[in-house]
Amino acid sequence: MNGVRAVPYHAGLDPKTRKMHQDMFLMEETEVIVATIAFGMGIDKPDVRFIIHHDMPKSLEGYYQETGRSGRDGGEGKCLGFFSLDDIHKIEKFGKNKPVAEQEISLQLLQEVIAYAESSVCRRKQLLHYFGETYHQDNCSTCDNCLHPKMKFEAKEHVLTMLSAVKETKQQFKAKQLISILTGNVSGTLKSQKVLNYECFEAGADNDDKFWNAIIRQMLILKLLQKDIDNYGVIKMTPEGEKFLKNPQEIQMAKDHDYDTDGDDDDFINSGGMQKGSGTDKMLFGLLKDLRKEIARKEKLPPFVIFQDPSLEDMAIQYPITLEEMKNISGVGVGKAQKYGQPFADLIKKYVDENEITRPNDVVVKSVINKSGLKVYIIQAIDRKIPLEQIAVAKSLSFNDLLEEIERIVSSGTKVNLNYYINEYVDEYHQQDIHDYFSSAETDSIEEALLALGENEYTEEEVRLMRIKFMSDLGN
Repeated sequence: MNGVRAVPYHAGLDPKTRKMHQDMFLMEETEVIVATIAFGMGIDKPDVRFIIHHDMPKSLEGYYQETGRSGRDGGEGKCLGFFSLDDIHKIEKFGKNKPVAEQEISLQLLQEVIAYAESSVCRRKQLLHYFGETYHQDNCSTCDNCLHPKMKFEAKEHVLTMLSAVKETKQQFKAKQLISILTGNVSGTLKSQKVLNYECFEAGADNDDKFWNAIIRQMLILKLLQKDIDNYGVIKMTPEGEKFLKNPQEIQMAKDHDYDTDGDDDDFINSGGMQKGSGTDKMLFGLLKDLRKEIARKEKLPPFVIFQDPSLEDMAIQYPITLEEMKNISGVGVGKAQKYGQPFADLIKKYVDENEITRPNDVVVKSVINKSGLKVYIIQAIDRKIPLEQIAVAKSLSFNDLLEEIERIVSSGTKVNLNYYINEYVDEYHQQDIHDYFSSAETDSIEEALLALGENEYTEEEVRLMRIKFMSDLGN
């Protein structure tokens, strides 16, 4: 739609279409393939130039495998990773139902991904260290951290503090526990182990968890510390660490990236850090939020039912001034545009005129959702009262993916009636409680809803289903 030849590749497509799209990519009939991790393991294409991760992978093994698809002909290969803690929380939440041992391993693998994303150390050095190899050069001259190095600081005292803590606690704790002891933020089982009596307790309270994570990570790379393989994640001291403790020397370390405060556009491009609201006209965004609040008050609805924040952010980038342009905004379908779009378009037009803003020549068409076969199929299946599990199986979707599709349909302004399914699977008292919660809620966040309602009593699926019903009944 935007002049870029691109095709999708995912489990929801039939095998014939998947193979056709793969062949198109191999034969260069399309330049871009937007895919899940199902794609790429056997792709024999040596000249892939870009690998872009929209979500960070669940492990560094996955990241290494996936980025290894680029530049196999010896030419340039660029890898851009978008990193958001929200994605990490989502992955953690999905692992809650696994056995405890499996959860523990998944969490450790995830921590390595976070460490890699936030680290200011040479990417090549860190990746090779993770796989047991040593990269001897100080600067690889290709990764973002080497091309745009972070400011370094003298860290001898901090390294000594950490080594002393590892030694005093008899090398029995993982990184997170060590940091809790150093900063004094202990609770639960850790508190019951009498760690309050350690000399190192609160010895590092002047710095936060992020700082000490960076120290541990760089000490691992410098081989002053190591992770116990038999007891995954437990931090041990190496012979080099013992030597440093006896004979300390000056040592330079870099602070981790802080993606909440990094404000430089170049840092964003090179680091892969996702900054909230990047490119958004903040003044206009504020005015749009005020208008949404005003309309919500008149309609006696929560603001998110009118338009969700991502839609307002997109308006503050694209400056749509007609209903036709409004339909092309993320999360705004025909129904939503007709019902609520005009006052927003009027406000934007006035703002553009008063501030002499040059708008993009054409509002980018981001979606062909009205022509989407999947959307039509889901709506028709719901009209026929087919159980959601059957719809998911018919389209090779997980239940979670199906809910995401229905959420997109509803947020863009189309009404769906899930009463037949909700009445069978959601207790009527739960229905009422969840409906009452969203009636007065300030956001549509599922996490906040579960926190307010009680995670042990209500399931995420129940809350999501009721949110769909609430938004469809009141907003569409």
